[in-house]
Amino acid sequence: MEKYRAIPEGYMTVGEAAKRMGVTVRTLQHYDREGLLSPSALSEGGRRLYTDKDIVKLHQILSLKNLGFSLDDIKNRLISLDTPAEVAEALEDQASAVRNKIEELSESLRELEALREEVLQMQSVDFKKYADIIVNLRMKNEFYWLIKHFDDQMLDHIRGRFDKDSGQAFMDRFIKLQDRALQLRNAGSPADSEEGQKFAKDYWDMITEFTGGDMSMLSKLVEFGQTVNTNPKWKEKQEAANGYIEQVLDVYFSGLGTDPFGEEAP
Repeated sequence: MEKYRAIPEGYMTVGEAAKRMGVTVRTLQHYDREGLLSPSALSEGGRRLYTDKDIVKLHQILSLKNLGFSLDDIKNRLISLDTPAEVAEALEDQASAVRNKIEELSESLRELEALREEVLQMQSVDFKKYADIIVNLRMKNEFYWLIKHFDDQMLDHIRGRFDKDSGQAFMDRFIKLQDRALQLRNAGSPADSEEGQKFAKDYWDMITEFTGGDMSMLSKLVEFGQTVNTNPKWKEKQEAANGYIEQVLDVYFSGLGTDPFGEEAP
């Protein structure tokens, strides 16, 4: 009984504190050594003693640890808990960290579900394509689903010519030109008009940048455009824009006296 009488009222032993929060005594000892959570007092026999305030601080530490913060990070995020405002601030900091984690997990879930859908549509296991899809999902490239339609040669070409930033810039440029083609078509701009031919040059410059002078990529692009039809929204926009693009390019190549899709014009 002497042992229990030695514990002042309002205090608990390290074992009691550990049991209350579902951790081990060794964990509390480690937090003490790291300067994260020192006992509020020591008994006459040298036993570590904790208070309810220490339990609240331990909850702070455990919550941040579960969110993936290192002990050093946690140490820098801990604040004193001496006033209601400070306690509220600590709880808000935890709540903010939880919200951020929820957003991260929601995004990870979206990526997993999207990858699963792509995997089911592919005819064989291809981890190289899976990796490309994951990278593009993380880039928030809405056209990640196109990757499953590329063959190895096309994918190697893309990897060799574009990084994250240049790849995204190219896609933005492509989308703007597609939208521009629809605008010109809807406005009734003739294929041989100055505006139509300026568009043709800009569009062909983009294609040339993509192929890098490798004309085998040009034929693959044509083939790719004819086979990709799994996304209705993409297909509808492509078909609407391609009719006008073909017209302006025909006039453009005629003026240059060349045909990149066949023999040089006489």
